[in-house]
Parts: sequence; C-alpha cells; structure tokens
Amino acid sequence: MNSEQMKAFCAALPGATATLHGPPANILTYAVGGKRFAHFKTSDPERWRFSFKASPERFVELTDIPGVKPARWLGRYRWVTVVDVRTLPEAYLTELVRWSYEAALATLGKSRQAQIRAG
Repeated sequence: MNSEQMKAFCAALPGATATLHGPPANILTYAVGGKRFAHFKTSDPERWRFSFKASPERFVELTDIPGVKPARWLGRYRWVTVVDVRTLPEAYLTELVRWSYEAALATLGKSRQAQIRAG
C-alpha cells in the first residue's frame, strides 16, 4: 500500500474528513467528528510520513519495527509514525488505522456515533 492508497483508505471511512494544514504545521489530517485519527506530513524532509494512534499493546509492538517510531509531540499519547507505509503489510496497516478511527469515534457521544455510522 502506498501513500495515495492510504489517503484514499482514510478518506473512505464513514464520516472521515481531510483537512490540509499549511505552514508551519504542513500536515494532512484525517478526523471523524472533529477527532483526529491519522495524519500525513506534507513537507520535506518528512514528506508523506504517516502517523496514527495505537492501542497500548500495539504501541510497544509497533515501535520495535524498523521504520516505525513514536510520533513527535504525540508519542506520549501512543501515536506512532510510519516512515514509509509501503514497508508494512496492507492488511496490518489498515487494521491499525481502523482501530485508530474507531478509538476516535468512540470519544464522540452515542447519538453522534450512530449518526456517523448511519452515513
């Protein structure tokens, strides 16, 4: 899976929105109900590095993989950065991103969750 495919996957999740933040942040953020679940860095030298939130167990597992590290500024909240999305198997990566999406969705009220799930 490449960066374009991952961006399409994130955008296709129910209720997901993409927001491009210019300088100084330079990130493409994906959120559901205003809660972030993933983002891409859009400026050099970190262009297209992909970050998302992981479960506590997965955070330890992921940070042991070469090319995956705690996200700058967000690592303390169990966000990880994948230097190159092509290095992880597609099914594994989409499962991780779906977990991040579901975790963000779960922070919303029950009625808002139902509204998003209904489309």
